[in-house]
Amino acid sequence: MATDWSDDIAIADLADEPALSEELSQLIDRVGQTEAAQAPHVVLNFGQVNHVHSSNLAQLLRLRSRMNERGKRLLLCSLTEDVWQVLKITGLDKVFRFAPDPMTALATLQLEQEPEK
Repeated sequence: MATDWSDDIAIADLADEPALSEELSQLIDRVGQTEAAQAPHVVLNFGQVNHVHSSNLAQLLRLRSRMNERGKRLLLCSLTEDVWQVLKITGLDKVFRFAPDPMTALATLQLEQEPEK
């Protein structure tokens, strides 16, 4: 299950199947059932994921769509080489936003949220 890192950012440490599909489904449901103002930005940590299937890619796209509908951001981080290659081959490397690690992803979201002075 995703962990609330702050009031408006959640981070999910993902693992290989079957946990990956379950976690993505829970996130899709959570974001879908939450009002836009209350929905969190999400960081997906792929550090422990070695393989993704087409159904996982569909779930990622569904999650991205729900996040966009609510004006929230989704960042993927710590991708293994195998997962990165799948995203690259499918062209999804141009659809999602990436960070090298969870801390960089969290910092990116926090910096993007700071109001201009």
